[in-house]
This record gives sequence, structure tokens and C-alpha cells, in this order.
Amino acid sequence: MNRLLILMMAGALACAGSAMAADAPAANSQQDKMKACNAQAGDKKGDERKAFMKNCLSAKPVKAESRMAICNKKTAGLPKEERAKAQSECMKAPA
Repeated sequence: MNRLLILMMAGALACAGSAMAADAPAANSQQDKMKACNAQAGDKKGDERKAFMKNCLSAKPVKAESRMAICNKKTAGLPKEERAKAQSECMKAPA
């Protein structure tokens, strides 16, 4: 009975620890965003600074374009066989 109780407690602690660890990266990214926005704000003051910080902190990060989209743009207008070969090579190329 004691072993079962110990195993249950260890499992509960493991779950709680992983849940707390999952929140940490989100906090760090928000802190990093705040640091970056503060650096960009420079010597703005008052309402101008508030408006800048609001826009900066609410801005969504720019999504990187997928490799497939990049390769499609590079091979646009090529004949069918050339395009297939060029796309294959483009997709295999290191990022």
C-alpha cells in the first residue's frame, strides 16, 4: 500500500512539474518581446511611447515562408520536366 501511495505521489509531482515547465517558454518569449520593444522605443516619452509599446507588443511575429512556397516561386515559368527537377533539387537544398 505504501509503495502504491509513493508511486501515485511521484506521478502527481511529475505531472505538475511538466505543466509548470510548459508555461516557462511562453513567459520567456513575452519577456524577450518586451525587451526588444523597449530597446526600439528608445527615448520616446508619454503617450507616444505608450502607443508605440502597444503596437509593438501586440504585433504578431512574421511567419517564415515555407520551403515549398520558396521553391514554387523559384521554379515558376519553367517547362514541366525542368520545373520538377529544379523543385526536387530546391527542396533537398539546405535551408
